[in-house]
Amino acid sequence: MEQIRPRVRVDACVGFDFLLADIDECETNSHHCNPTQVCINTAGGYTCSCTEGFWLIGGQCQDVDECDDEPCTHGCLNTYGSFMCNCDEGFELAADGTSCIDLDECSFSEFLCQHSCVNTPGSFSCICPPGYYVYEDGRSCEAQVCFNFQGGYTCLDPLQCHSPYIEVSDNQCMCSAENPACRDKPFTILYRHMDLSSGRSVPADIFQMQATTRYPGAFYIFQIKSGNDGREFYMRQTSNVSATLVLSRPIRGPREVVLDLEMVTVNNVINFRGSSIIRLTIFVSEHPF
Repeated sequence: MEQIRPRVRVDACVGFDFLLADIDECETNSHHCNPTQVCINTAGGYTCSCTEGFWLIGGQCQDVDECDDEPCTHGCLNTYGSFMCNCDEGFELAADGTSCIDLDECSFSEFLCQHSCVNTPGSFSCICPPGYYVYEDGRSCEAQVCFNFQGGYTCLDPLQCHSPYIEVSDNQCMCSAENPACRDKPFTILYRHMDLSSGRSVPADIFQMQATTRYPGAFYIFQIKSGNDGREFYMRQTSNVSATLVLSRPIRGPREVVLDLEMVTVNNVINFRGSSIIRLTIFVSEHPF
């Protein structure tokens, strides 16, 4: 008699084939991950995940703005899935990719400055030897003017007129009446220097001021506009077109005093009022002789 064996049905487990080998759904593209997601195969299945720099929101991988956490010492630029650190001018990115280190501009070239270069955080500066000053280009050296006073001397920088003024001579700046920016500003600024011995007896007439251009019907007012904080000086008008600066209190040196002496021109006939300035620098010596 023939023995009949029972039939056994073998079903493969989900995620495995009939040999119980794992099926890589990611490789066979049989997964259901969103196009913005990454498929990661697991034993008997798979998971959908986001790569670094993204997070899962509503089934979609959205970019993470890493700059919100301020990972950079200077500036941060968010990129798709990552970020970049940048540095201010004069700095470069360090090896850690997030901090910035100062660039030594002076090491780039020995010709950066005419005389000597000094590195500063984020920049550099040029310096010149005694008797010279740094020219307006910031790199060249120009000779200073030597001014002798009683018991000493000083080096004067050449004139530099600041906008809206323009240089019209080596000691005078002018603001054009045709320039709207010059409205209510002195028409000219004239630079003068003088010396004064310490403890000079007072009162003493020390400087004369006079109108060089006279207009019919005009009158002139002379006054100290600034620099007389100690009240050591006053203006005495000697005529309609001239005045004298008077030292009224003893002044001790060494000291440097800068006075703005103003001459106001008034002409009521043509309804005109303008002014000019003499910027007088007084070098007071250390000694009374």
